[in-house]
Amino acid sequence: MFAIVKTGGKQYRVGVGDQITVERLEGDVGAAISLDQVLAVGGDAPKIGTPVVAGASVTAKIVQQPRGTKIIVFKKKRRKNYRRKRGHRQELTVLKIEEISAGA
Repeated sequence: MFAIVKTGGKQYRVGVGDQITVERLEGDVGAAISLDQVLAVGGDAPKIGTPVVAGASVTAKIVQQPRGTKIIVFKKKRRKNYRRKRGHRQELTVLKIEEISAGA
């Protein structure tokens, strides 16, 4: 059985036991979290939501709360002496999928 969930503006296909890296979610390491925006549930009797499947949820456990690799944002306009350099590190959450419930 698998599910398609939406979190952080992105969609992920997950199954029980999978580990996914998503944008930062609130919670401590080891805490259980519920993802309620389930767009589809696949398996023997697939369900597709309009836009979400009613009553469906995915339960996950927070494994760690890392930060992504540094990205350099460099802007330049030639011959104008304009240069700007900024760095960015995205805050991430690693989730381990524990259970998928299809709802009623």
